[in-house]
Amino acid sequence: MPSGKAAVPRPCSRLALAFALLLAGRAGAADVRTSDAYASIAELHRRMAAGQLDSRALARQFLDRIRRIDQGGPALRSVIETNPDALRLAGELDAGRKAGARGALYGIPVLLKDNIDTGDRMLTTAGSLALAGAPAPRDAFVVERLRAAGALVLGKTNLSEWANYRSNHANSGWSARGGQTKNPYVLDRNPCGSSAGSGAAVAAGLATVALGTETDGSIICPASFNGLVGIKPTLGLVSRSGIVPISHDQDTAGPMARSVADAAAVLGVIAGSDPRDPATAEADAHATDYTRFLDPDGLKGRRIGVVRQLAGAEPNADRVLEQAIALMKAQGAVIVDPVRIPHLGELGEPELTVLSYDFKHDIDAYLAGRPGLGVKSLADLIAFDRQHAAEEMPWFGQELFEQAQARGPLTDKAYLDAQARARRLAGPEGIDAALAKDHLDALLAPSWGPAFVTDPVLGDHIVSGDPTVGGASQPAAVAGYPSITVPAGFAHDLPVGIVLFGAKWSEPTLIAIAYGFEQHARAWQPPRFLDTVGGQPVAPAGAP
Repeated sequence: MPSGKAAVPRPCSRLALAFALLLAGRAGAADVRTSDAYASIAELHRRMAAGQLDSRALARQFLDRIRRIDQGGPALRSVIETNPDALRLAGELDAGRKAGARGALYGIPVLLKDNIDTGDRMLTTAGSLALAGAPAPRDAFVVERLRAAGALVLGKTNLSEWANYRSNHANSGWSARGGQTKNPYVLDRNPCGSSAGSGAAVAAGLATVALGTETDGSIICPASFNGLVGIKPTLGLVSRSGIVPISHDQDTAGPMARSVADAAAVLGVIAGSDPRDPATAEADAHATDYTRFLDPDGLKGRRIGVVRQLAGAEPNADRVLEQAIALMKAQGAVIVDPVRIPHLGELGEPELTVLSYDFKHDIDAYLAGRPGLGVKSLADLIAFDRQHAAEEMPWFGQELFEQAQARGPLTDKAYLDAQARARRLAGPEGIDAALAKDHLDALLAPSWGPAFVTDPVLGDHIVSGDPTVGGASQPAAVAGYPSITVPAGFAHDLPVGIVLFGAKWSEPTLIAIAYGFEQHARAWQPPRFLDTVGGQPVAPAGAP
């Protein structure tokens, strides 16, 4: 049982200590520059501007780390595929830089969750063998934005297959195509889903930043479990066109990074209106350069409400929350504690109804735009899984698929009633009411407890709804409002985060608060790839 106290690091052997220092970027003799692996966007741009680094060399470093850490050594399985054209594209970026080309992410390697379309030689499969027949015909809108800003698409990341929408007994981070992703901090622990690969890869220094997607918790949880910053934007700030869907009522893409600054930089690039996604009609009116809100004094004078309804599930998370509250008070925040969100316990039933209806409609529409595949509908996917059960269903089934397939059209009264109720209870009568009552800028809770053990037999604790795990993603996810998780501490060598969420379009406020907290908490630490809690590091292939 967890003690609720921070773990005391065990004495390390000289080899283990040397390896830990190497991973932290402090070893001098290494065949890969780990300082670049963990460098920020701003640091990499400074090195490139000074002529100390170019995009091709940086891409080689990350590709080598993927080979040594993801495929060998710890075998994280966080990267499902690398871009076969990465070095060529990096060379083109270098040539462009010499000619004066610039961009917010110019030359920066980015990994994409494998449910985000790329119109290149890489596949987009949502982790399923059913979509492995042919690449997508064009880039997702967010990928178009990344490329326009000069980003280098380095590869695709593993995920919980179908973004964790296939079974209530699923294992987060597992897909038939990619296998089981591991948590780089402690390898027998789970990276959380469904953006498991994006979280594990960025934490392990396999790319500078990554994109994840969230329907409910799939950015916030893997970011928290892997010690990262993750931003779940307001629904409609970031386009979903070209992204394998679950629900148009809740889906969104968002950045995952090792710092608030890097996450803010990526969000500024991918936010904006897209004619292919009507939900983004208002995005251009709100999208901005979010790095403008990186204020070290971002906590001063902010009114932050502590949602105790979302705490109390896990003692380590509660301890870290109390430390975060104390820091916020010390930096001038006004803490209102407790704050109650009305109707919090009433969101689950309408949310599940909406997702079930949406998935059938949305996945059929997505598949209609994917030529070259042998599946054209949810019914085809169900049949494919049955025909390939040994590969697709070795651990868990597809009851969520089957439940969705049994649903009627989006004109059903049951759907329309659940949709209206979920939005009303989570938004105007939920988060908005809580914010208004005490004139708050944001709401605060533990993101999740520390990562649980990966268990392919019983499934993971997130999908099964284990009450001891906690989790604070649901209110903002159902309302379509923004949330951001930030590293806040450690328990037993595992990261623990806090989550801030607020009103629609409140990304600037949340980023300012999160940055102010981060600059004083300084909680991020690189992973040591321990084999188990209290164990020893697993060295990558070729490590000295």
